[in-house]
Amino acid sequence: MIRHCVFLRFRDDVPSLDRQSIYRDLQILCAKLKGALTIMSGANVSPEEGMDKGFSEGFILDFADAVARDAYLVHPEHQEIAGRIVASTAGGTDGVFVFDMEV
Repeated sequence: MIRHCVFLRFRDDVPSLDRQSIYRDLQILCAKLKGALTIMSGANVSPEEGMDKGFSEGFILDFADAVARDAYLVHPEHQEIAGRIVASTAGGTDGVFVFDMEV
């Protein structure tokens, strides 16, 4: 299984409704994809002050395997959502941190 973790530093001017729309659209996409198992999103609630490096929220997707993850990455709907994410984060791609691991 692949756990795809994405941490975000949204710009302060991006409304909560826009952020929630991104997460909702990711859920809709993942419900359509073979091998997409679960998706979770939310705010960082760690008490470790300063360790978040400004990444205040994010989402985690579990995929059955790397093939399913790779299909998600090139999917046109993912590309559109990823563009919205980059446009909404502080510094564009600097406001996005992706970490995948096998679990």
